[in-house]
Amino acid sequence: MSVRLKLTLSYAAFLMVASVLLLAAVWLYLLRYVPARASQTIGGFVPGRDDLIRAFGPVVTVVLLFLLVVGLVGGWFLAGRMLVPLDRITEATRRAAEGSLSYRIRLEGRNDEFRELADSFDAMLARLEAHVAEQQRFAANASHELRTPLAITQTMLEVARNDPGHTDDALVERLTAVNARAIDLTEALLLLSRADQRSFTREVVDLSLLAEEAAETLLPMAERRGVTIETSGDIALTLGSRALLLQLTTNLLHNAIVHNLAERGTARVVTSLESGSVALVVENTGEQVPAQLLSTLTEPFQRGAERIRGDHGGVGLGLAIVKSIVNAHDGTLTVIGRPEGGMLVTVQLPAVPSGDAR
Repeated sequence: MSVRLKLTLSYAAFLMVASVLLLAAVWLYLLRYVPARASQTIGGFVPGRDDLIRAFGPVVTVVLLFLLVVGLVGGWFLAGRMLVPLDRITEATRRAAEGSLSYRIRLEGRNDEFRELADSFDAMLARLEAHVAEQQRFAANASHELRTPLAITQTMLEVARNDPGHTDDALVERLTAVNARAIDLTEALLLLSRADQRSFTREVVDLSLLAEEAAETLLPMAERRGVTIETSGDIALTLGSRALLLQLTTNLLHNAIVHNLAERGTARVVTSLESGSVALVVENTGEQVPAQLLSTLTEPFQRGAERIRGDHGGVGLGLAIVKSIVNAHDGTLTVIGRPEGGMLVTVQLPAVPSGDAR
């Protein structure tokens, strides 16, 4: 049976039970005080209980049949009215299953359970549509980025084959560089996928130690580029993957070093403990970053012109990986431009509860 039919039968059954109980109450509390047989008094004729039953019985039967019909018809109508929002939600679910993620229910009326369910379903469809669009855009960009080193390799091989005076050493060196870039891109894509899937074990991690480790790793590159690294701050404990959070810190510090002043630049990493959260702040000197560029830096393969030409430009996934790692750890990422030049990147993550720190 359909839900509407079940509700209709439930309404009718409830109405009939209520009617029978009402008649039972009349019988128990009224008719029991009436004599069983009729009697003749001075004032006239007094009907007995049997007379009342014979007179009242047909009327009761008609009334019960009428209430049954009213219960079935009224219950069918009321159930239909109540289930209209559910029909619209079902239609939206069917369209979503067919691939139409742009459809929205937009249920009108007061805020009841159906309205709350419809609004939640609309919000889920909006997030799903945005996620699918982002994945499609990412797949297209990844295909384009992976195609570039393959096309370069193919071109160099064709030139070498058609040039009898080429040297194998130069070709091998150039092919090695292109292959290294393709490997870096593939590893970055795998790391991004791992962060998105949250396929990692959580443990207590101190962000201040990760900042020192990242600074020690990138110190040679910073010295070659004339950038001074400064680390400071408090012990900042959070729950997460140590490897991913170290990658996050390294990526931020790497960007701060690469996109800095040509001489006497500074990259600063500060950790702090706030109420219920820990913060990792990476700040650097450098050129002023346009506001329209700031909003796109965390998107995959979105890079400024200087990133493409730089010798340490990366593969365009640095901040995208940072954003995915932050989301996987239920944190927030803020990227703003400094008025005097450079950027200020803030990562906030949930702090370790006092009982879990060990």
